[in-house]
Amino acid sequence: MIDQRLLRNNPALIEEGLKSRGMKIDLGPLQKYCKELKELEEKRNLLQAQGNSIGKEVGQKIKQGFSQKSEEISNLRIKGNQIKKQVGLIEEEEKSITKKLNEQILCLPNLPEEDSLQGESEKDNKEIRRWGNPISGDHLKEHWEIANQLKLWDSERSSLIAKSRFVTLFNQAAKLERSLINFMLDLHVKKGYLEVLPPALVNTASLTGSGQLPKFAEESFKCADDDLWLTPTAEVPLTSLHRGEIIPSELLPLKYVAYSPCFRREAGSYGRDTRGLIRLHQFNKVELYFFSNPDKSKEALEQITLDAESVLQELELPYRVIQLCSGDLGFSAKKTYDLEVWLPGANAYREISSCSNCGDFQARRSQIRTKDNNKKNILLHTLNGSGLAIGRTMAAILENGQQSDGSINLPKALIPYFGSSKLKPE
Repeated sequence: MIDQRLLRNNPALIEEGLKSRGMKIDLGPLQKYCKELKELEEKRNLLQAQGNSIGKEVGQKIKQGFSQKSEEISNLRIKGNQIKKQVGLIEEEEKSITKKLNEQILCLPNLPEEDSLQGESEKDNKEIRRWGNPISGDHLKEHWEIANQLKLWDSERSSLIAKSRFVTLFNQAAKLERSLINFMLDLHVKKGYLEVLPPALVNTASLTGSGQLPKFAEESFKCADDDLWLTPTAEVPLTSLHRGEIIPSELLPLKYVAYSPCFRREAGSYGRDTRGLIRLHQFNKVELYFFSNPDKSKEALEQITLDAESVLQELELPYRVIQLCSGDLGFSAKKTYDLEVWLPGANAYREISSCSNCGDFQARRSQIRTKDNNKKNILLHTLNGSGLAIGRTMAAILENGQQSDGSINLPKALIPYFGSSKLKPE
């Protein structure tokens, strides 16, 4: 959430940041709310000071021997009660304006870093580096074609169970999915992350804290009779692990890794990637998450990106790192690197991980703080990254490992988990 102080003191900075995202918003109504809140706060503080002064005067008069029922004390108490009523009315007005302000400010995205890459869309993103040697050829198959030949999953039967955009994995694919999850968790735990298995259902406060609500309610699946939603990513419950807390600075950074099933409506994506594992309503993911000191979050973004890259390197999958421009950033991010894995069957790089520094945006929404060197409470910074999306990793392994005899060579790092070096036709 954007800092309300910026609305009052430096609205031009907000306008410039939103403009770089391709948004033109009239901040006048929000500034009006902020001004009204400031004026009401000053008025309330003045009245409360007067009320406190009256309370002290009543105490002094009683000490001087005045009767509790004396005219002087009665008049003071009447005046004090009138002030309390005025304060109460002001507080109700403050609540009403704050609600209106929050409803609008919660829909504003994070501001890009001051030195962010400027651009309007993904065409303006910048390639940072590549790793591995992409294979190519005329007869390479896409992963969904390979899956059909090896009988790895069934989408039609899944539609009977649920609806389209779900898959049921069988035999070798189910085992490979499980192997990938365990491999990724073990790899990140060795790098110092604490493993977490969070709930798959999250409440509205959790989704609001991480930035999914209220803006993207249509993207999530909501339970009919409870304040619960199916989590779109483990980023949501991990953000709320410390909601409302003050984390001692000596404990930072806190580094978590979590496996979770993820559920997304994929609204607006119909007709794209309808076959295979790229764009499903339900998928598995291993998520990396940092709670960082504000002055260390830039370095933390580089680290979390390298940690996500290490998975691809261990799995021998060629990839490239892309820095997103301001116009292509996600809602909560101030800076993002995407990892794009090479899919030789599709002859293209496809996103497999997104690593973002959210600054204090999520921490402000979730009230997660730490203390600075002067022991003053400050908002910390949060970062997240896919480490990795399991289905897309499987797709990359199928396409990069395909052999002329129809088998699939598995990366050496997976053999201890899978128990074999190949997927074979049944």
